[in-house]
Amino acid sequence: MSNFRITLAQLNPTIGDIAGNIALMGSAAAKAWQGEAQMVVFPELSLTGYSPGDMLDDPDFVERAIHGIDVLLAATRATPGLCWVVGAPSRRNGSGKPLENTALVLRDGEVVLRYAKQLLPTYNIFDERRHFEPGPDVAKVLRVGQMRIGFLICEDGWNDEGADYPVNPFKRLADAAPNLVVSINASPSHLGQREQRHRLFAAASRRHKLPLVYVNQVGGHDQLVFDGASFAVAPDAGVVFESPRFAESVTTLQWNGQRFLAADGTALPPVAAEGLPVMEFYRRQIVLGLQDYARRCGFKQAVVGSSGGIDSALTLALAAEALGPENVVAITMPSRFSSAGSVSDSEVLCRNLGIRLHEHPIRDIVAQYESAFHTAFGQALAGLALENLQARVRGAVLMEYSNSYGHLLLTTGNKSEISVGYCTLYGDTNGGLGLIGDLYKTEVFALSRHLNASAGRELIPQAIIDKEPSAELAPEQRDSDSLPPYPVLDTVLKMLIEGGRLGLDEHAEVEAAYARLVATAEGQALVVRIRRLIAGNEYKRRQAPPILRLRGRAFGAGRQMPIAAYHA
Repeated sequence: MSNFRITLAQLNPTIGDIAGNIALMGSAAAKAWQGEAQMVVFPELSLTGYSPGDMLDDPDFVERAIHGIDVLLAATRATPGLCWVVGAPSRRNGSGKPLENTALVLRDGEVVLRYAKQLLPTYNIFDERRHFEPGPDVAKVLRVGQMRIGFLICEDGWNDEGADYPVNPFKRLADAAPNLVVSINASPSHLGQREQRHRLFAAASRRHKLPLVYVNQVGGHDQLVFDGASFAVAPDAGVVFESPRFAESVTTLQWNGQRFLAADGTALPPVAAEGLPVMEFYRRQIVLGLQDYARRCGFKQAVVGSSGGIDSALTLALAAEALGPENVVAITMPSRFSSAGSVSDSEVLCRNLGIRLHEHPIRDIVAQYESAFHTAFGQALAGLALENLQARVRGAVLMEYSNSYGHLLLTTGNKSEISVGYCTLYGDTNGGLGLIGDLYKTEVFALSRHLNASAGRELIPQAIIDKEPSAELAPEQRDSDSLPPYPVLDTVLKMLIEGGRLGLDEHAEVEAAYARLVATAEGQALVVRIRRLIAGNEYKRRQAPPILRLRGRAFGAGRQMPIAAYHA
C-alpha cells in the first residue's frame, strides 16, 4: 500500500461569512493539492462556521449555505483528484428538522460521500437538536485509492465508552473496517479539554485498532474560543501529531499503513502529554477570544475603566496584548471615596503597558445626583443607593466614551464577584465583553503574577497586586467587609457552580478544602449564604455582557438557571 497523504486544515471560519469561509477552504485545498495530498479535511460546519444557531431558521441563510456547496463543488475542479472533506448543513426530507449537520466529501465537481452527524449534543453550551435532525445509525466509508476512509463528526466520536448515548457511531464505523478514521470537529476550548480529547480518542483508536485524524476549528466566536490543536492518533502509540493551539494551521501528514509521518516522510516529533500551564492557557485563550470578538464585531480599539485595582489592571494588560497598547484607552474616574492610589497606581500601570490614560473625576456629577434626588424625593441619597450611583456614573462615562470614539468597552468583573452579585447592574457590568468573568478572584491574582513573570518586569505594578481589594464606594470600604476571604469564597463557588466539571487535580484539592469547611457549623452556614447569593443574583448575570469561556461551566449559555425560582 502506498503512503496516503492527508492534509489537516485547521481554519478560523467566521459564522455566517460563507464566501469568506469558502475562500479559506480554497486556499488550504490549493496548498494541499500542491503538496500532492489525496484528501484535505476541514472542521465541522466549516462552510457556515460553528455554530450559526438560529441563523439556521432564516431561509435566506440556509439558501446561501446550500449555494455555497455548489461554489465549493466548482472549486474542487481546480484540484483534480483531491477529496475535500467539508462540514456543512444539508437539507433532508421527511418528518423532523429540515436540516442535518453533515460531512460532505467533494471531488472533481461531485459529492462522493455524505455523512450526517448522529449524536447531537444538547448539554452545556450545545443545542444542536434545536436545528438538526440526527443522522441514521449507519457507517460511511469511502475508498480513496487503496485506502478505505471512515467518517465521524465531533460528538459521534465522544461516546465510545457508551456513557452518554445508547448509540455508538465509532463502534458502528469500526465494524465497517476502514483503514483510517477522519473526524471533523468544532470542539470549544476550556481548561482540561485538550487532555480529555487525547484520552478519549487515543483509547478509541487503541480499542478498535484504527488510526484517526481529528481536525478542529480555531478562533473566537462570542463567548466560545476554539483552540484548534488538531491531532493524529495511532492505535499503538496514542497521539503522535498535534497542530498548534490558538492559530490556523494547514499541515500534510502521511499514513504508511503502520504509522503517521511528516509530509516529507520523516518521523514526527513527540507530542507532550501535558498542555500549556494553566495560567498561560488562560492568557492565550483570552487574547485570541478578544482579538476575534473585536475583529468580527468591527472594533479596532477598546476602552477600560481603570480603578487602580487588580481586575481592571489585568483586563488592561490582556487588552494591550491582544489589540496593541496603542489601541487601548484607560479612564480613571476618582470620586470622593477614591484612595490616592486609585489614580497613581493607574498611572504607573498605563505607563508600564504603554497605553493612554484619561482622568474624568465624578465627584461633582455624583454631588449633582445627590442634590437632585433630595430635591425630588425629600430624602438624602445614602448607603447602597449612593454606592451604586457612583458605579453607574462611571458606567455612563465609559459608554459616553465608547459611543463618541467607537471603542469596545470591556467590563472587568471576575467570576467570584459575578457569582455573588458583588457588582452594580448598569455600572461596572456595562460593556460589550468580559475578559476575566470566568476567572475566580484568586486566579486573577495568579494570572497577573504570570504576566509579570512572562514579561520579566512589572506590567502590573506590585502595589496593585498587594493592595487589599476594595470597590472604594464608601469610606474605608474593603471587599472583606461583605465577602469571606477570596480563597474560601472561591472554594465554595467552585464546588457549587462547577462540581464534577473541575479538573481531576483541582477537584481533589477543592473537595478537600470544602470538606474541611463544611465540617463546622459556621462553614455550613457560609455555604448556605453563598448558595443563596448565587441564586439571588441570576438577574444580574442575565443582563451582563458575554464572558469569554475558560472553564467547563461558565456563566452564559453553559449555565441556564431560572431567575424567578425558589431556592431552599
